[in-house]
Amino acid sequence: MVRHQDDAAAGKEPGLTYAAAGVDVVAGERAVTMMRAAVEATHGPRVLDGLGGFAGLWSFDHGRWRDPVLASAADGVGTKVLVAQALDRHDTVGLDLVAMVVDDLVVVGAEPLFLLDYLAVGRLDPERVAAVVAGVAEGCRLARCALLGGETAEHPDALPPDAYDLAGFAVGVAERERLLGPDRVHAADVLLGLASTGLHANGFSLARQALARAGVGYEQVVPELGGPVGEALLVPTRIYAPDLVDLLADGVEVHAMCHVTGGGLPGNLPRSLPPRLTARVDQTSWEPPVVFRVVQELGGVADEEMARATNLGVGMVLVLPPAAADRAAAFLAGRGIDAWVMGEVAPA
Repeated sequence: MVRHQDDAAAGKEPGLTYAAAGVDVVAGERAVTMMRAAVEATHGPRVLDGLGGFAGLWSFDHGRWRDPVLASAADGVGTKVLVAQALDRHDTVGLDLVAMVVDDLVVVGAEPLFLLDYLAVGRLDPERVAAVVAGVAEGCRLARCALLGGETAEHPDALPPDAYDLAGFAVGVAERERLLGPDRVHAADVLLGLASTGLHANGFSLARQALARAGVGYEQVVPELGGPVGEALLVPTRIYAPDLVDLLADGVEVHAMCHVTGGGLPGNLPRSLPPRLTARVDQTSWEPPVVFRVVQELGGVADEEMARATNLGVGMVLVLPPAAADRAAAFLAGRGIDAWVMGEVAPA
């Protein structure tokens, strides 16, 4: 057996502790305490266990579904977190995370059930962690899903002290016979564009470099934006899922959906169509929000690059029969979402 003398008595440095190595377990426990109320507020009767277990438990409602299919999705917030960190504003990126994940689920017609988040930090600041997770919880509340669990990991040697990254994983459910997708799409279907709230959580590597190239800081007021450019960039991603779940439940016929994320419309619309068909988009049918023009002008970005890197003001596209377009647009307008016919499906 190896015996150790008292370090102080032996004139040696004190023994290494986990906290000295950069991982503060006590701070982690405090963060959990601070986030508990926000997380548990998203739980309903289907959640069988509270915060703190090794796995979240969800009770499936077998009586509601005849032939259920589970859908899953994972995503992150990308370099939008760098803007949040630069402005020391951490209450919105959680909303972005939820939107990016659950809006992938609803594309196949699935209703989000629950989400788990993963937050990696360079140094665990309980207040900052609680703010991020509170944003995730608020996003789950808006999306009508439970924040079933998650993980906060302190990585002192992998990330700078004030840095963090955020990812999420969600599960939803749909009836097999009501699944949406390219196989349902027909020529002469129309494309219904749904307005975005801004960049959402894509194109931020381009946007950040455009600002840096022009020497514009996040706190600089840009008259066209009506305030600091950083605030315009941090506008949360719109969460479409609950309204689209309700649209489908209302009986509106939809054949497919497209969540406009990385790659923009050119990179995502083809994923919602069969190989024999193509999308004809009328780019004059909408005016992108001002923030896109500001980024483009500051960075000298070509139109094609903006279209590939950002959503250009269209966060979601529905592919549906022409006869259903007006009803869908009116339904969404009642939920505060602008929608318009932006093109059609045609033979390739």
